[in-house]
Amino acid sequence: MQGLEHNPVHGRVDGDGRLIAADPALADLQSRAGGEPGGPLAVPQLAALARLARRLSIPVSRAVLAADGDDDLDLWVRAKPDGLMVDLVIAGWTPRAAGLASPSAPHNDRDADFLRAEADWTWETDAALRLSSLSAAGMAALSGASSSPVLGDALTRLFVLEESTEAGPPLLEALANQKGFADQFVTLRGSTRRYRLAGVPIYGSGGTLTGFRGGGFAIPDPEPAPVVPQPANDARSAFARRLETALRTPIHRIVATAEQIREQDEGPVRADYNGYAGDIANAGRHLLGLIDDLVDLEAVERADIEVEHEPLDMADLARRAAGLLSVRADDKDMRIEQPDIAEALHATGDFKRALQVLVNLIGNAVRYGPAGSTIRVSTEPRAGMVAIIVADQGQGIAAENRELVFAKFERLGAREPGSGLGLYISRRLARAMNGEIAIESATGEGARFVFTLPVVSPIADRGSA
Repeated sequence: MQGLEHNPVHGRVDGDGRLIAADPALADLQSRAGGEPGGPLAVPQLAALARLARRLSIPVSRAVLAADGDDDLDLWVRAKPDGLMVDLVIAGWTPRAAGLASPSAPHNDRDADFLRAEADWTWETDAALRLSSLSAAGMAALSGASSSPVLGDALTRLFVLEESTEAGPPLLEALANQKGFADQFVTLRGSTRRYRLAGVPIYGSGGTLTGFRGGGFAIPDPEPAPVVPQPANDARSAFARRLETALRTPIHRIVATAEQIREQDEGPVRADYNGYAGDIANAGRHLLGLIDDLVDLEAVERADIEVEHEPLDMADLARRAAGLLSVRADDKDMRIEQPDIAEALHATGDFKRALQVLVNLIGNAVRYGPAGSTIRVSTEPRAGMVAIIVADQGQGIAAENRELVFAKFERLGAREPGSGLGLYISRRLARAMNGEIAIESATGEGARFVFTLPVVSPIADRGSA
């Protein structure tokens, strides 16, 4: 295996999980694992990663520890779906003696497997505690708060870590001492939801810590406080809260259960049942999206809607939103051009709400733009305002429809299910921040959505320095 640490190894897996193409090193590993050329991928960790990438329809990268006879292999694997096929790129192909680990923090895969089997959802991070993997159940459990999970974000951005009675947060203690932890209690930022995290370290060659893998355990809510009667004019808000409580939790469970069926953790299932599970999961996500839209609709139509007025870097906001949509754009072979990293333009608004608006605008451009096209996200000053322009290469919007697209429940030429509320909510949010959304477009010339917010005042700018 000399030299494979630096030379990537490639393979291709078809829709039935067969390894139909492989570089010699992967073909030899397939044979040593008991597989045949062109047969089902016989390395369980690689097969599971290929299934995950195909199911999520996005590239997935993670560290893998695979058995190779009496030894182990440290691998870094990227699985990229291509229709029903999945392309594998394996780097860091590093043999090591089985069980080799840091003497001060022994690693036990069986402990990790047991922990993850008992958990409500599972996760993995790199050595900097950045989230590299999160199960479908975790995505469902942690969504809906101001800090909804994004791969690449640090756990400390998602959660407020609670300190133990003896020392600091157990997760940080485990990181410092390169050991496992069992009782890191956390609160999901932007919510009151609490969880217990437990995990074990992942080691690379020579016992180097490369991250953690573990599980999350939901902590039941305390007994609810007595219900305070709401004023008559708050009826819609009470309805929205009841709607979330009554629908969101069971739908999350439906989606998570359907995904578990698709992952086939308990063994193979018939292909048609696997397809049914996928349909159920997709329908559940669609319903969750509708709930989000209805809750947002209730919020933006209130006369006393509350938004923050804080200094924002609109160029940074544009780069963040473009990054969030990059995987979806990559699936359509689309490219998102974004402001240069050195660019900065300061405005005043609510960071969370402004990001929500921009993600909706870029998401629409990805959804309705042609495959292989380019979306340009740029910023510019405009007479006391700062503008973010999202320009696509689609069909454009005729002049007579430029206001109609902002109407409630309107979906001009929609090609996917949706509520028709996204642009309506986005404009209401922009105006609540003393900004605006306008369209500069003509039929056949692509659409240009312009999102503006007031320029930051000199006093606010000094306060943010």
